[in-house]
Amino acid sequence: MPGETTTGGTCRTDGPEDASLGNGYRVLKTPSLNKGLGFTSAERESMGLKGLLPPATLTLEAQVELAVQEMRSKSTPLEKYVFLQSLQDVHSTLYYAVLSRHTYEVMPFVYTPVVGEACQKFSQIYRHTPQGLYLSLQDRGQLRSILDNWPVDDIRAIVFTDGERILGLGDQGIDGMGIPIGKLALYTACAGVHPSHCLPVTLDVGTNNQAKLDDPYYIGLKQRRLTGPEYDAFVAEFMEAAVEKYGKSVMLQFEDFGNNNAFRLLHHWQEKVCCFNDDIQGTAAVALAGILASTALTGIQVENHRFLFMGAGEAGAGIAELIAYAIKVETGKTIEECRKHVFMVDSKGLVCLSRLEGLQHHKRDFAHDVDHVPDLLSAVKALKPTALIGVSTLAKSFNETVIREMSAMNKKPVIFALSNPTSKAECTPEEAYKWSNGMAVFASGSPFEPVEFNGKTYIPGQGNNAYIFPGIGLAAVACGATRITDLDMYIAAKALADAVPEDRLEASCIYPHLENIREVSLKVAVAVAANKYATGQASVLPQPTDLESYVRSVMYEPGY
Repeated sequence: MPGETTTGGTCRTDGPEDASLGNGYRVLKTPSLNKGLGFTSAERESMGLKGLLPPATLTLEAQVELAVQEMRSKSTPLEKYVFLQSLQDVHSTLYYAVLSRHTYEVMPFVYTPVVGEACQKFSQIYRHTPQGLYLSLQDRGQLRSILDNWPVDDIRAIVFTDGERILGLGDQGIDGMGIPIGKLALYTACAGVHPSHCLPVTLDVGTNNQAKLDDPYYIGLKQRRLTGPEYDAFVAEFMEAAVEKYGKSVMLQFEDFGNNNAFRLLHHWQEKVCCFNDDIQGTAAVALAGILASTALTGIQVENHRFLFMGAGEAGAGIAELIAYAIKVETGKTIEECRKHVFMVDSKGLVCLSRLEGLQHHKRDFAHDVDHVPDLLSAVKALKPTALIGVSTLAKSFNETVIREMSAMNKKPVIFALSNPTSKAECTPEEAYKWSNGMAVFASGSPFEPVEFNGKTYIPGQGNNAYIFPGIGLAAVACGATRITDLDMYIAAKALADAVPEDRLEASCIYPHLENIREVSLKVAVAVAANKYATGQASVLPQPTDLESYVRSVMYEPGY
C-alpha cells in the first residue's frame, strides 16, 4: 500500500492506520494513500470508498499509461511540468511510477530544462499542496520547531536552496523551490530513494531580483537579500536544526547557492555534517567520470592529461579540484603538484601567477607560473592541452580554429562543452566531430542528437549530474553516511566510468544511456557505500554481507 513506511518514513498523519478508519474521502485526498481507480473492491468496501469512485478498476500499469498519454497531449513543456506536479499532489504513487517507468522521457519535464521556466513562474503556478518547507528570515529562532510541522519524521535526504543562482537564470528568490522539488523527484526516479525520506527546503533570505520584488503576486519575502554574519547564522540554524531533528546521518545537499556562498559554506560544513554541493561536486564527479571513461578511446590516463578550462567559475573550479584529487589518488603526488595538470582561462585570459593579486579565492590554486596570454586560442597554442573543458556559457567559444588546433596536436582530443543550456554550449557535437575529422572525444552538458559523419554514427555523451547525485543519495540513505567526502566523489566517478558499455564507447560515447539510470545509480551507490563502511563513516551497522543486494533491497519501487 502507498503510505506504508516499512521502507519509508515514519508519518504521523497519513500512515496506513488512517486508511482503516473508513474515512474514504480523506483517503482519496491523501496523496500517499490515494490509488484512484486502483483500489480493489474489497478495499473500497473496507475503506468507505464505495460511491466515491466509478466502478471500474485499473491496474497501476494502466494508470501509468493513461497518465503518460495525457502528459504527451499537453502542448507546451511547462504544461507538462504542471501536469506532473499536479499528479504528485493528488496521487504520489502514480507520479513516481510514471517517473520510474518513463524516466528518460519525463526527466526534462521534472528537472532541466523545463524546471528553469517553472522557477521563473513559480509564484504564478504555485499550488497549495505543500511539497516542501519554506523557511524565511521571519522564522529565525524557530526553525527547529517548524521542522516538526512536516508530517514525516524519518527524513534522510534534504535538498535545500536559497534561490540565489538558479541554473543560469540568477536570483529567483523563493521561486527557486522548483529546484529542490525536482531534484528529489530524481533521487526517487533515478535511484529509488523512498520519497517519504525526502524533504525539499527553501531558505528565503530575500531576493535582489527587482522583477520579483515588484511582482504583486511574488510569494516570498519582499526585501533585499540578507548577507554577512546574519546570513551565515540563519544557514547554521537550519543545518543544526536538521541534524538535531533527523540525526547525524541526514544528508543535506546544497543546491544553487551563489558563488560567494557556495564554496565557503561547503568548506565550512563538509567536515561537520553529512553534506555536499551538487553544483560543485556532482558536476565535478560526472565530468571526471567522462575523463576516466575516455581513456578507453584515447589511451591517456588522467594523470597524463593536460587540462585547459574555458571558464573559471563554481563549476570549473569544482571539476578542476576533483581532477587534481583523482591524480593525487592515482599517483600519490601532493595536491599542489597535481593541480599543475590543470589550467584555466577566464574573461581576462589565462589564470596565472602574475595575476594572483586580483584573483578570486577559488582560482588561486590554479594560477601557475606561466606567461599570461589573452585568450583561449593563445592558451591552446602555448600550453598544448590534451583536454579542453568548457564551463564558460560562452556559445561558440570552441570555434573551428581552436578545435583544429587541438586536433593538430592530439590524435584524439578530448572536447567537453559542458555549458547549459544548448544555446550556451561552447560548440555542438557536429562542429567538434567535423572540425576534428571525427577524432574528438566529445561530451556536452545538454542533450544533443546523434551525429552522422563520414559514414559513422557518433553519440554525444551528456555529462548529466543525474548520473551521480541520485546514487550518492541512495548510498547515504542505505548506509546512514555521516560524511560525504572528496574520496566518495572520486569513487562515484570511477563507478560511473566503469558502467559505460562497450557499444556506447564504439559510438564514441563516454556515458551510459540514461534509460539505464537506475542500474547505474545502484553501481554508484554500492561503490560509495562500500567506502563509507571502509572509512568508518556508516551508521547502519553491521555492514551487510552482500552490499549490492542490501542496497537494491532499499530501493523504492512504486506499486500497490
